[in-house]
Amino acid sequence: MKRYSSLLASLVVLSSIIAGTVVSSDNSHAEPLTITTGSFTDVKANHWAKSSIAEAVKEGYVSGYPDGTFKPDVNVSRAEFIKMVVTALHLPVGEYTTGSWYTVYSTAAAEAKLTVTSDFKDANWDAFINRKQMSRIAVRGIGDSTTDDLRWMYLATKKGLITGLGDGRLGEGETTTRAQAVTIINRILAVKSGAKLPVDKYAVGNAEIMWHGTNIFTVMPEILVTAANQYQGKTIEELWRKDKMIINSKNNKYRGQLDALIAIDLEDPKDPNRKLLPNINTLKWFNNDNRDDLMVNKWKQSYVLYAKTHVVYNKDTKMFSQKSYIPFDLNGLDSPDLDAFFKGTSLNMPALLYKKKVGDLPAMIIPKKGWIQYGGITFKIYIPAYSSAGYVSNQLLSVDGPKYNPDIPY
Repeated sequence: MKRYSSLLASLVVLSSIIAGTVVSSDNSHAEPLTITTGSFTDVKANHWAKSSIAEAVKEGYVSGYPDGTFKPDVNVSRAEFIKMVVTALHLPVGEYTTGSWYTVYSTAAAEAKLTVTSDFKDANWDAFINRKQMSRIAVRGIGDSTTDDLRWMYLATKKGLITGLGDGRLGEGETTTRAQAVTIINRILAVKSGAKLPVDKYAVGNAEIMWHGTNIFTVMPEILVTAANQYQGKTIEELWRKDKMIINSKNNKYRGQLDALIAIDLEDPKDPNRKLLPNINTLKWFNNDNRDDLMVNKWKQSYVLYAKTHVVYNKDTKMFSQKSYIPFDLNGLDSPDLDAFFKGTSLNMPALLYKKKVGDLPAMIIPKKGWIQYGGITFKIYIPAYSSAGYVSNQLLSVDGPKYNPDIPY
């Protein structure tokens, strides 16, 4: 029993050291470690987080281990992360008396509205914190908030608080290391001081898709503009109608769903969503003619809209097409020279994209320049009905667009 008690005490001390405190074996008091400003033996000169670690130690909200290491790759618990954030933000902390060492910090975080009860429903503060939980705290740390649980990571990436794990991968459920934790806390402090941080556009795009099913506002913002009075009290991204991404026929015999409308920048060879497309050298665009030689690779200054969709059910194949995807449409962008478009000499308006035959890809190509506008720009999905009697469409977005002219009738 004595050996067991000794082992338990050692584990408590180790956990507390990671958080930057030393706790006595009877858990009666906590004493801060001496903050080290020198180099750590396990943080080499070329370590990606060396400057962040040095800054965090200088700010005094984290410290190293007695053996001169920092252990940058050790995972951080919820309690440890909260302790660091509370300390870094200089929030008032009550006096420690008894119980778990982190209670004074979790209480301080709750009082400052950095956390809410639903953040950690299991109330297990010793569990490792994941990136989604961290994003909530980071966003609240700079004074922002949301009632949409799917939006936290978008807000965090849009502000530069969190970046992706390569190719914009968000890794919401993945744990966080000490090096990653102090890097994010340093970013919180930077934003609060008025700094504008660089952002990982791929992470922002993926976070936007996760939030409301599209990344068009991240990838093609110069097209999606509109008068500010159309989204007063909100952001322009909130004009997207996520609730319209499921579409039903009038007779309730057909239901389809748009899972995501994904914009791909053909000028960016590193765009992570290019993997959704076949080899770009095999893709063609349709000019409403029978030509089969209009290759996309000649028009890389373009976006591709790719629709991830699925048919929930189709109980009337005589009225509704058996296509495996839900069609979508973009209105408002037109050609200034239709003859050139029909001849295939100019891609100057949106066109269907295909590989072997028209309709084999749920995709559309949009040139970045060269088009004109009639009225506003709208996105919609529609049911592939064989007759107008079964036609139903859902409008997902309506914006003015950059070339909107209210004097031109639409």
